[in-house]
Amino acid sequence: MQTPFLPLQDIRIVDLSTVYSGPLAAAMLADQGAQVIKVESLEGDTSRMIGPAKGDLSATYIAANRGKRSLAMDLKQSAAKSILLKLIAQADVLINNFRPGVMARLGLDDEVLQQTNPRLIRLSITGFGSQGEAAQEKVYDAVIQAVAGVAATQRNPINGQPTVLATAMCDKLTALQASQVVAAALYAREKDGVGRRIDLSMLDATLAFQWPDAMYNHVFLDDAPAVFPEFGINQKPWVTQDGLVATMSPQQAEFQGQCLALDRPDIAADPRFATLPLRNHNGKALRALLEPLMASFSTDDVLERFHKHNVPVGRINERPEVLTDPHVVQGQSLVEIAHGDIGRVRLPQHAAYFDGQRLPPPQPAAHLGEHSRDILLELGYNDSQIQDLIDQQTIKV
Repeated sequence: MQTPFLPLQDIRIVDLSTVYSGPLAAAMLADQGAQVIKVESLEGDTSRMIGPAKGDLSATYIAANRGKRSLAMDLKQSAAKSILLKLIAQADVLINNFRPGVMARLGLDDEVLQQTNPRLIRLSITGFGSQGEAAQEKVYDAVIQAVAGVAATQRNPINGQPTVLATAMCDKLTALQASQVVAAALYAREKDGVGRRIDLSMLDATLAFQWPDAMYNHVFLDDAPAVFPEFGINQKPWVTQDGLVATMSPQQAEFQGQCLALDRPDIAADPRFATLPLRNHNGKALRALLEPLMASFSTDDVLERFHKHNVPVGRINERPEVLTDPHVVQGQSLVEIAHGDIGRVRLPQHAAYFDGQRLPPPQPAAHLGEHSRDILLELGYNDSQIQDLIDQQTIKV
């Protein structure tokens, strides 16, 4: 049997982070073979209480902490700090998403970390960065959505007010950027042997995410072109006879195909809609023409007609329908894994293929402190010492 390809095999990560941004970044690296030890408080990560749960394993925790081992301990105790420093001495990457100053108060400032392990990649995720007056503000996803213009991009269709997305988008896109910069730092270390500190703010990650489309009217500074209609202003779902679909046709051939699919090729010949900029500027008039046409067909008819003319289109699924959507099923995008005492769970596969092959399925998440004893044994502690740490409420097993 062929050994599965794991690009980050033998990379060791200590994950001190909580909730979404840091944990999900470490989980993505675990998917790629990294050995991740999640260090939790004795109470556990807050995400253990988010979503449906079996015991201390919530759906959210499983998804954001898959493939990790759990070491639960009270980092305010000196004995716990000694354990953590031993782990750090053997690690390649350390991830935290504490507010600035917390690591120093724990006795883990950058100087200590460098002395402990000069090759260590040290990733610190914050809300508004590590410097300035806003650095100490407490931040969650909705706050970044508000400040970075995400809420202003999604507006209530009735009153036009900005709307906060019902998903932790900023946390998750920060996790994507975090996993990428860790991989970049590991690559750089292969060339020069040097560990690095990486500071990543959720605000900066979200602004970078916003800029190509949601903020394109704020790119030019000198002799700025005329304001372009906001991206996606007409990108609303289309009502069919029996459901909803979404489509985009930015290329001329796609727009012509859409009109042919709706038996109205004359619309494509209308000079108001001759180019993409014109279609954007005259979006309301175009939508007024297309809405009754879309509503005259069933969803299946729209899909068949649009696909015949090579026009991008998708049925709008309710969340349970995602599980059985043909694209998801055919792509084997989701996988069921055995998860110990809680039974099977469903998780997404890692999105990338390497040489045409998926990475192995994600591995289970851990109960709080599930691996505390094993990790301490690996660090050289004996059973008596471990029991003392349990009795002193330094660790939880």
